[in-house]
Amino acid sequence: MNHWLMKSEPDEFSIDDLKARKTEPWSGVRNYQARNHLRAMRQGDGVLFYHSSCGVPGVVGVATVASEAYPDPTQFDVKSDYFDAKSALAEPRWSLVDVKFKRKLKRTIVLAELKDRVEMRDCPLIQRGNRLSVLPLTQAQWDFILSLER
Repeated sequence: MNHWLMKSEPDEFSIDDLKARKTEPWSGVRNYQARNHLRAMRQGDGVLFYHSSCGVPGVVGVATVASEAYPDPTQFDVKSDYFDAKSALAEPRWSLVDVKFKRKLKRTIVLAELKDRVEMRDCPLIQRGNRLSVLPLTQAQWDFILSLER
């Protein structure tokens, strides 16, 4: 099993939204590196749900990857903010996975808690300039972040 961190702005889609919907397609990713991470995901992989671009950014929940990657239909929808005129049905540029809610954390693990920890020094989340919405985590990083929930 692999581990991932997926970011979402809570005013767009929050952990509470995922809880209410149970499973949601993770659509709208338009960065090639993040897309490649989506394509590397496997059903059953662990996901830490991260609220970004908000007053207190941090890890707020746990989810699982519920499907293998498949073409993101928003790339073909001219009414979508994520429409991509250069993407073709025969060779879609963009992919998504379905994400299934598992649980909310007892508290938010805020970014400030993670930044100066030696356990996180190699984590892409805390590296300067890394703004990807989908990031890989090592088993050790996953375990460490969840250990902070207590």
